[in-house]
Parts: sequence; C-alpha cells; structure tokens
Amino acid sequence: MSGERQLSNDTDEEGAMKSSNGSEQLLTTPLAAGNNSTATVELQACFHDDDAFKYRAYTFTYLLLFPVAFLCNVGALAVFLLQSGRRSSASCIIMMNLALSDGGFSLTLPLRLTYYFRGGVWDLPDWLCRLCVYGFYVNLYTSILFLTLLSVLRWLAVTQPLRHRTLATPTRTLLVCLGVWLFVGVSSTPFLSNGVTDRAGFPRCFEPSSPSSWGRVLILNYVALALGFLLPFLTIIICYSRLVRRLTARSGLRGDSATGGSRGRNRRRSVHLITMVTATFLLCFLPYHVIRSLHLHAVCGGWSCDITVALQRAVVVTLCLAASNSVLNPLLYYYSTRTFRDSMRDAQSSLLSNRGGSFRPRLALRRRRNTT
Repeated sequence: MSGERQLSNDTDEEGAMKSSNGSEQLLTTPLAAGNNSTATVELQACFHDDDAFKYRAYTFTYLLLFPVAFLCNVGALAVFLLQSGRRSSASCIIMMNLALSDGGFSLTLPLRLTYYFRGGVWDLPDWLCRLCVYGFYVNLYTSILFLTLLSVLRWLAVTQPLRHRTLATPTRTLLVCLGVWLFVGVSSTPFLSNGVTDRAGFPRCFEPSSPSSWGRVLILNYVALALGFLLPFLTIIICYSRLVRRLTARSGLRGDSATGGSRGRNRRRSVHLITMVTATFLLCFLPYHVIRSLHLHAVCGGWSCDITVALQRAVVVTLCLAASNSVLNPLLYYYSTRTFRDSMRDAQSSLLSNRGGSFRPRLALRRRRNTT
C-alpha cells in the first residue's frame, strides 16, 4: 500500500497516461519496449484519447454515490451513537469506524465532481487534490480491514463464545481499530506527495508528476495485492467456511425449532453478514485488484493495443465499483444488526409521532410486535 501512489497513477486511475486531445506523449516507457523507439511509438498509440469515456464514467458514478453515501453513513453514525446500550459492543465499534471511513470518503466526491465537470481542470488548492487521492485509498483499505475484523468477530462469537467474551472487549476492539487507521494512514502517505501538475497548459489532478518505472510499479502492485486484499480475503474465507460448517451442524442438530428463538435470529444475522461481506469483496474489491494487475502486465509485457486499451477502460469501471463500497456497507449494518434495525424503526416512529399524535398508539404496538 505504501507505494500505491505510483501504482494508481500508472494504471490510469484518473487518466494519467493520456491527454485531453490525444497528442501528449506517454509518460513512461514499459520494460518490454526498453530503449527501442519503434516499440515506444507503437505503445504510445495504444494510449489514445479516452478522457470522454473516463469523465462520463466517473461523473455518473460519483453523482449517484455522493448523496447516498453521505446520508446513509452519517445516518448510521447517528444511529450507533444513539444506541447507549450497544455503543460499547465490539461489533458496534467496528461498524462506527467503517461508517466514519465511508462518510469521510463521501466528502471528497464533490471535489472530484467539480474537477470532471470542468473537463479535467483543477482550480482548487493543491492540498485538496492530494487529500482526494489519499482519501480514496484510505477508505478502500480501511474498509477491507474493518470488514475482515467483523468477520473474525462473528466467527469467534459463534464458534468460540467464551473466547469471544474474553478477547472482544470494547477497549481492545477500539485499540485494534486505531491500529488499522494508523497502519493504513501511514502506508498511504505517498499519495499525499502527488498534487496538482501542469498538462497542456491546465492544472490537473489525479495525474503523475514524474515518470516512473513500470517494473517497480508491478512489484508494488503485488505487495499491495498480497497485504491489502489477498490476506484479508483469505482470512474471511477461512472464517466463513468454519462459520457455515458450525451453523449447518447446529441447524441439523436442533432442527427447525431453534429458528424462532434467539439462536435462530443469531443464525440469520450471521448469514446476512456472510452474504453482505462476500458480495462486497466480490463486487467492489476483487475486480479492481485483478484488473489493475492485468493492466500492469499488459503494459510491462507489451501486449497488443486492443487488449491494453480494453484493460485501461476496465480499470476505470472497476475503480467505480471499488468506490461503491461506501454505499453497500450501510446495508450491512441494517441486515446483520437487529438493534440497528430497531433503532431505525424507533427513529421513524418518533418522526411520525412528532408530526401527529394520533399515530403514537399504533406505532407503539408495532414496535412491540417487531421486537417479539
């Protein structure tokens, strides 16, 4: 993760390898081309003008993500803070940190939208450009690690409840979350060194300030892939495979009678957690890391232009999917946490009660039915 500033720039995250009019030269020379000018010219032809596609994709995605991500995550934080009895639980602490990460990332989206609406011209301060790049990767990898912590926590709660009570204390959970913030924040500091650059006479953001080596970038990509994605994903797969085995065994031993009680509710919450976290990894995180690696291999290995250009566009699409994790996580809070759903119902009931007192008896009865 510490070297991903070069990695993200060279994989054309924000269109760093091509100009708005298609006349700029390629910023770097891949390993396969070496010093061969003919090979370099042929490779430069692969990086044709793609700004229109890129800007449309990012603008459409961020216009959808910003209001949903901001409102849902701020609302989730408010609900968690209002849960005085659950606020100190380990899972609630992790989810609050996850909502804080997603909410912070959503605040950078208006800045990105301003940039794309202006056709790739950055008129804002340099430090805001750096903060936008930094915020994306901090959100990406804190989300991965917090989801991994939730998975480990659920596995301990189901398979080893006594050990879960001993290890998953509020203080220890908070310290682990602070460690995640510190680790990802420090590892992502190279992104802060890349600010506004001049291209074609205009100030640009999300573009490299100097050429870099594709071979080094490929190595850095695999370091980030291993530590930032594969290791957490492998941890989740192991936890969930054991969790599913335990839930299946319990279901077979107890039959259907347990599904109506507290054990049945715990089982459903575990299934919801497994489904939501797995879907987030498969939809948001896996495509981005795979396509990013393939694109680097295409450039370093001198693959054909058609494949290279297709992978460039795929990087744009998968980056949009990676950014969408900020709107999927609130669904995780709602479907895997009963107290969160109850708090949402109470908030809705209070709002309706304030609008008209005649609804109060009916809503109170509905709340009692929902909690039974």
